[in-house]
Amino acid sequence: MNAPIIDPLQGDFPEVIEEYLENGIMKCIAFNRRGTLLAAGCFDGNCLIWDFETRGIAKEFKDEECVASITSVCWSKYGHRILVSAADKSLTLWDVVKGEKITRTTLQQTPLQARLHPGSSTPSICLVCPLSSAPMIVDLDTGNVTVLPVSPTEGGNGLAPASRNKSSDGSAPFSPTAACFNKYGDLVYVGNSKGEILIIDHKNVQVRGIVLVPGSAVIKNIVFSRNGQYLLTNSNDRSIRIYENLLPIKNALTGLDEATNDLNELEGVEKLKAVGAQCLALFREFQDSVTRVHWKAPCFSGDGEWVVGGSANKGEHKIYIWDRAGHLVKILEGPKEAIIDLAWHPVHPIVVSVSLAGVVYIWAKDYTENWSAFAPDFKELEENEEYVEREDEFDLNPEIEKVKESDANEDEDIDIVGVENDSTFSDSDMSQGEICFLPADPIPDAPEQQDKCVGSTSKLGESNQSGSPISEEAGQNGQVNHESSPFEGEDTGTTCMKRKRKPSEKVLELQAEKVKKPSQKTKPSG
Repeated sequence: MNAPIIDPLQGDFPEVIEEYLENGIMKCIAFNRRGTLLAAGCFDGNCLIWDFETRGIAKEFKDEECVASITSVCWSKYGHRILVSAADKSLTLWDVVKGEKITRTTLQQTPLQARLHPGSSTPSICLVCPLSSAPMIVDLDTGNVTVLPVSPTEGGNGLAPASRNKSSDGSAPFSPTAACFNKYGDLVYVGNSKGEILIIDHKNVQVRGIVLVPGSAVIKNIVFSRNGQYLLTNSNDRSIRIYENLLPIKNALTGLDEATNDLNELEGVEKLKAVGAQCLALFREFQDSVTRVHWKAPCFSGDGEWVVGGSANKGEHKIYIWDRAGHLVKILEGPKEAIIDLAWHPVHPIVVSVSLAGVVYIWAKDYTENWSAFAPDFKELEENEEYVEREDEFDLNPEIEKVKESDANEDEDIDIVGVENDSTFSDSDMSQGEICFLPADPIPDAPEQQDKCVGSTSKLGESNQSGSPISEEAGQNGQVNHESSPFEGEDTGTTCMKRKRKPSEKVLELQAEKVKKPSQKTKPSG
């Protein structure tokens, strides 16, 4: 598609299903930072890496110890590592290029979601949201687990409550709790079952601020935009809310300390609420007031201008897209299969959804060419018209039509090695060591064909060795033994023997001498 003829007034959001990916039963997906690779966790415990440009599988991670379904996948900042959480309570960290397992950790609860620390290129710390306990920070190198608080304690000192696994009746004390890092990973934002957003210093395990969500409903999802300026929450009251981040993007912990010091006259929970009001401000609220559907896997677009959410209703594959101002701009309707995961491409207007059947659908923009938007003199015709040209319309006038001289400096060196900075990424996000593509692994031949070829080549070597002295003697006598060369004889019955070898110069000379000798002998007799 040529970019100059695309109407700029069209919205940058997907419209139709462009393609689908199918390999086993996929459960969850995640793009790398550039959107060139797509990781997919499968029902059988495998993790696939798709090359999103070619739509082929670039790598497959198989853990012999894991046969349970994958619950989440997460890339490291520069794509060197990938974290996989599974239903067998395991966390596995993989080396993407080598395809080797770096470490494996088993938790006490099933991890529903696991996220690597975004501030490190080779992180060993991750944030885990288990099924039946509070969110926790896990050190993958040592296996140490730090449970984060899900509510402020009495007195409002913000310290984590005493850890407990089960309540008195034996049931889980916590409903599944959502949590995420901020852009640089110095703070953790936790959404609890009381409709509160807790701002936590995870290094000191301390609640630093509280933001009350309207309706006080259970928060099911919480995620930051790519640039770190907005926070999205998905609550049980069928509403998606967008909050503006008032803290600095970098050194957010320092800005939080300054906000806390300005409120020393307050104490306890009131102080935490006052600090929270200086950290987050409600920006927009999205919901379908007609159908009142619950939402599945809502997220931002790569540039943060669009918000997307999938319908959680069974039997329908509907994706809702809003602009950041709160207007519903598009409803995408797919097959009659429920949505279980959703992701927006980091750079392009592409949405990838996972159906209950394990198929990944790629939604892209349906571009339409509008020439008149760029060329006012261009006239669009509904049907062909007969055109009568003028007599001098295509005559060349060298005096009028002179070739314009190029302004380019031919002596200037052209940089073909340097990489231009993409406006989508800030300078701090650029890295020369980032992995964008994976080399394709060649597919080996079948073992039976390899054995046949090896056997035939060994026979070929023996025949060449046994036939070479005979051919030399025959050459000296003016005769060439063609039968001694398997390449120039008949087909031996194997596919490896169908190629003919080009005769050497010495053989050609011997053949020429053989032709000359009979002619020289016939002259004296005449």
